[in-house]
Amino acid sequence: MEILRLEKATKEFLLKGETIRVLRAIDLVLEEGEFVALMGPSGSGKTTLLHLMGGIDPPTSGKIFLGDREISGLSPRELSQIRLTRLGFVFQAYNLLPAMTVLDNCAYPLILQGIPGKERRRRTEEMLAKVGMSHRLRHLPEDLSGGEQQRVAIARALITRPLLVLADEPTAHLDAETGREIIELMHRLNQEEGTTFLFATHDPALIRQTQRILRLQGGRIVEEGTSAA
Repeated sequence: MEILRLEKATKEFLLKGETIRVLRAIDLVLEEGEFVALMGPSGSGKTTLLHLMGGIDPPTSGKIFLGDREISGLSPRELSQIRLTRLGFVFQAYNLLPAMTVLDNCAYPLILQGIPGKERRRRTEEMLAKVGMSHRLRHLPEDLSGGEQQRVAIARALITRPLLVLADEPTAHLDAETGREIIELMHRLNQEEGTTFLFATHDPALIRQTQRILRLQGGRIVEEGTSAA
C-alpha cells in the first residue's frame, strides 16, 4: 500500500534577494513497511525533504500525499493534527522534554490526542518494554545515556501507531556499538509494527540494513537503488 507520494515537489528559499532552489521537482513513492535510507552530501537538502514529507514546511510547488490525503496546502492546524496522528519523528538530538520522566515523554503524544489515562498507561508501558526501557520509567532524560534517550525517542515516535516514521541522522551522536543496537531496534520494530521508516543518514551500518537507498544530489533524487544487505 502506498504511504507517501511526492509529485514534482520543489522547495525554494529567498536568501539576500536571491532565490535558492534546494529541491527540484522531486517524484517519490514510499510503500507500507519499507525501511529506506536517504543519502546525500551535507547541504544537499535531506532535512528539507524530510520537513516537506512531515508537513513541517510546505513545498514551493508540487504536491505531497500522505496515504490518500494531500497534505500540501493544508492549514497549520490541520498539519499539526496530521503530525500528531499519522507521523512519527526521530531526531539526532533526541528532543525529549527535560522536565518529564521517560514514561511521560513517551506518553505525551497520547496526552495530546486525549487518550484516557488507563489506556495511555497501558500503551506507553507496552511500547517502552519493546524498546527495552521498562526499567527506566521514572527517570528523567538527564539520567539516561544517549542510546537510552534515543530508545525513548523511538518509542515516542511509534506510540501513536503512525503511517510513517521520519528519522534525521538518528545514530549521529552515538558510538558505534550503541548505534548498532539502535539500528537493530528500529529494524525489529519496522518488521513487528509494519511501520514505514525513512532515514536521512550517513551511517554505513544503517544504510546496509535498509531495503532501498535514495540519493539526493543537486536538489534531485539522482539514483534509487537497493541496499547491499
